[in-house]
Amino acid sequence: MDVEARKYLPSELDDDGRIKRTGNMLTATTHIVTVVVGAGVLALAWAMAQLGWLAGIASMIIFASISIYTYNLIADCYRYPDPVTGKRNYTYMQAVQAYLGGRMYVFCGLVLYGKLAGVTVGYTITTSTSLVAIKKAICFHQKGHKAYCKFSNNPYMIGFGIVQILLSQIPNFHKLTWLSTLAAITSFGYALIGSGLSLAVVASGKGETTRLFGNKIGPELSGTDKVWRVFSALGNIALACSFATVVYDIMDTLKSYPPENKQMKRANVLGITAMTILFLLCGGLGYAAFGDDTPGNILTGFGFYEPFWLVALGNVCIVIHMVGAFQVMAQPLFRIIEMGANMAWPNSTFITMEYPTKIGSLTFNINLFRLIWRTIYVILATIVAMAMPFFNEFLALLGAIGFWPLIVFFPIQMHIAQKQIKTISLKWCVLHLISFLCFIISLAAAVGSIRGISKNISKYKVFMYKQ
Repeated sequence: MDVEARKYLPSELDDDGRIKRTGNMLTATTHIVTVVVGAGVLALAWAMAQLGWLAGIASMIIFASISIYTYNLIADCYRYPDPVTGKRNYTYMQAVQAYLGGRMYVFCGLVLYGKLAGVTVGYTITTSTSLVAIKKAICFHQKGHKAYCKFSNNPYMIGFGIVQILLSQIPNFHKLTWLSTLAAITSFGYALIGSGLSLAVVASGKGETTRLFGNKIGPELSGTDKVWRVFSALGNIALACSFATVVYDIMDTLKSYPPENKQMKRANVLGITAMTILFLLCGGLGYAAFGDDTPGNILTGFGFYEPFWLVALGNVCIVIHMVGAFQVMAQPLFRIIEMGANMAWPNSTFITMEYPTKIGSLTFNINLFRLIWRTIYVILATIVAMAMPFFNEFLALLGAIGFWPLIVFFPIQMHIAQKQIKTISLKWCVLHLISFLCFIISLAAAVGSIRGISKNISKYKVFMYKQ
């Protein structure tokens, strides 16, 4: 039983001894939409430009359909072994361990925490890109749209890293709930600003020519580059669809009746449908506005110059979102490493000792291991971001890494184990076919994004990139 739960009556507690959850289908839907509306939304117009109207719209709908199906399978695995009366799995990894055993648990942990680490690097890139875009918006406004307004991302990445080093020392990030709430609100802010500016361009009749099959092969785009860009675009869409890292955190807020899996299934349908509509709007409007010249990020690629203050405001929203989102993704990684260190060296004062510290009226504890390890991690994430500051390609790589294992492979394998589906039966074959096709898509997206990163690195000197 939780220490906090001891002061409550048994009737006020859930079956696992924790304080009764009060969430419902609508709150879960809100959480889903909040999580998936991230900076990746701003790359969807570029993805649409590579794929064209036909494949772009079809890809978003197919990814959404697969996501609804597999997230519903995940919902059924919240409890073990019975989806209604079984024991709760509080994390994705716990569910994988319960249904698939220790080896898959380790594999899941490597993928999950590897993706979390990659996302923190991606957020560092995104923040610096937006901070530079704010400076460029002001520069273009003051000096004209043809002025030389290129700046290094590095000082902004370093500044963002310093802020994250300070925030990372907070042992219990849940105490900064207000920052996460503010981050969620601003995510809608920049998505709406980007879509609104695109709509204004289209409504004014200044939209560019678009194509059914995406950017045209010609002197500026070879057939090979077109294929690689299509793969990278699929990775961008895959990243935008992902909330697997927090799906059980959302489920763990739901009240016990109706059963959590039934509530979550309805929330999955509503949340992913709302997400898909928003993605189609952002991607479609951005593509309609810019055509073949659609920038990788519609708020930082300067398809828009005026009103400069609105472009700057959209990028301010991105920065605020990234400050909170970095910690939301980094804290689970911090926690697992520190838990492992405590288990491995329980008698080490360097790892376990907390030193009360007071600065003015502020009192807090300093742990040397936490101070050094978290600082080193943020520094390394910043260095990697400075070496590879390529927004679209890095987001595509993250999407490719996480999509197949977390959204397709593990849910299907857990479903097969839970329902005891016979090997080589029709359903078993269909499920494995879906998994295999999604693996091919993820692999192609990963290869395409890695090629894009390597191609960009060969063009620019490492640590000398200017946007």
